Amino acid sequence: MQPDGKLVAQPRSNGFDIESHTIDIKRLFPFLRWQRPSALSLRRDAWAGTSVGLVLIPQALAYATLAGMPPATGLYAAMLPSVIGLLWGSSVLLAVGPVALTSILVFGSLSSMATPGSDQWVALAIWLALYSGAIQFLLGAFQLGKISHLVSQPVIVGFINAASVIIILSQVPGLLGLSFYPSNIFSASGPPFGATPAWVLTTAFGGMSLALLIALRRFVPRAPGMLIVTILGIACSWALGYAGRGGAVVGKLPQGLPALSLPPAIPLSSHEDLWLAALILALISFTEAMSSCRILSRKTNERWDENQELIGQGLAKVASGLSGAFPVSGSFSRSALNIYAGATSAWSSLFAAACVLLSLLFLTDFISYLPYSVLAAMIIVPVSNLLDFGAFRRLFRISRDDGVVALVTFIVTLSFSPRLHFGVFAGVGLTMVSFLYRRTHPRIVEVGQHEDGTLRDRSRFNLPPLAPGVLAVRMDSALNFLTSATLERFINERRAADGAISRVLICASGINDLDATGVEALQSLLRSLQAEGVDLYFTAVKKQVWDVMERAGIVADVGAARLFATDREAIATLASMPVSPLAFAEPPFS
Repeated sequence: MQPDGKLVAQPRSNGFDIESHTIDIKRLFPFLRWQRPSALSLRRDAWAGTSVGLVLIPQALAYATLAGMPPATGLYAAMLPSVIGLLWGSSVLLAVGPVALTSILVFGSLSSMATPGSDQWVALAIWLALYSGAIQFLLGAFQLGKISHLVSQPVIVGFINAASVIIILSQVPGLLGLSFYPSNIFSASGPPFGATPAWVLTTAFGGMSLALLIALRRFVPRAPGMLIVTILGIACSWALGYAGRGGAVVGKLPQGLPALSLPPAIPLSSHEDLWLAALILALISFTEAMSSCRILSRKTNERWDENQELIGQGLAKVASGLSGAFPVSGSFSRSALNIYAGATSAWSSLFAAACVLLSLLFLTDFISYLPYSVLAAMIIVPVSNLLDFGAFRRLFRISRDDGVVALVTFIVTLSFSPRLHFGVFAGVGLTMVSFLYRRTHPRIVEVGQHEDGTLRDRSRFNLPPLAPGVLAVRMDSALNFLTSATLERFINERRAADGAISRVLICASGINDLDATGVEALQSLLRSLQAEGVDLYFTAVKKQVWDVMERAGIVADVGAARLFATDREAIATLASMPVSPLAFAEPPFS
């Protein structure tokens, strides 16, 4: 604290400065950075927040059923967690709450541990929210947000497409009145031929809701399709006595605010089973939220911090667990709607949460008539937007390795449904294998002087040697334990094929790192070349590589006369040197 009583704010600190003993209050409470709203901005945020809130209410109910939870928990997850995520996050326009991908991850994680909708299932979902939230909070607090990059874009593409297929197929039984929460999405039971009146009514409600949502999206994209279908579905259900005719409805919801409480007790074995699932859910859900933040920042020029967003997302999940609900995440669709409706600040999300609060206080009786088949339709239509099979073709066009990673992730996720985390494991594992393979096979080429004066690939541009008896080599990679043997092998093979080589030039412009193994490889190469009367030269060595070479003594061993600052200097010097007798030696027979 300063003498005038003001707290010192240091935006990039961790919240506490040991040297000055000051607390960065805005780091601990980032919402203090919000600008004071004006009357005009509040009106715009109120309109945008109300628009999002009216869409959020039916979405929350739908995604709760997708997660295998009681519908009311969707409203709980949409209220306090959204406010907490907003207050402690970094993206003020990111809508936090129930989302389809996180909900299906919850269902997949718990399907082998309990019966959907049971008390045990709810208890497990609460703990899953707490664990995944704690993981995200710790990652953000210790500035480890970049660990989420382990889940690469090809893995995300494969997983999201597979998860979308699973979500859509899992909702078909509910849409057609067959069976809810089937243990296998392909084995739902119901009356395939002998149609009962309840089944016909359920199918009619589900089919018409699906058709209306698609039509509204196609012909009236600006209309609040979910809200319209929800109101019509509730009205028709009440007028036709849908529940009395055997149709499944949401039913009576608890009225009022959720009671914050400690999580229920579960066996230690269940805790152990949840830890891995929580880690996968934390990484996947944050990757989804991070993608949304990137897109939103491009649209609004808003700055955001991935570590602060991790803290906000983690606290939102913890708040959801303490509210008796399931894990939440950032929703791009609602965030986009928020911007489209004219939101200017985080106040719009507070208005959206207020809409959820009003629904819990005054609309529970009205919502109780909502048919499950309508909820199924409201899940299928937005999730279908996530399907992008063209992304596989684009990935294969860019990189065959990335295309294979995406395809394997897709197949494994589908094959091991509902244990979706196996798909992520397979994708991340294959990504690491592909990464290591590419690093152990760096691009190494022999270069010659191009007509523009630069050093280019000899084979690609059909160039002559740089000078008689000179082997000029460029490696576009770090020189480390993965690549050093490859460089040595390349030079030795070229020398074995051409005995006239008397000078070797390593063009180091593409080498950006050098480790102990790389140093040993250079020293070994230098000794072997000197023993055979061959000179070793370096050009365009980067500073960080030069520093390592200098500390290792390579700079002194090579000599300043054989270390060139630029490629042009190396070309001029080597071209003007007298040709070594080795240059006229006959190449060895092979």
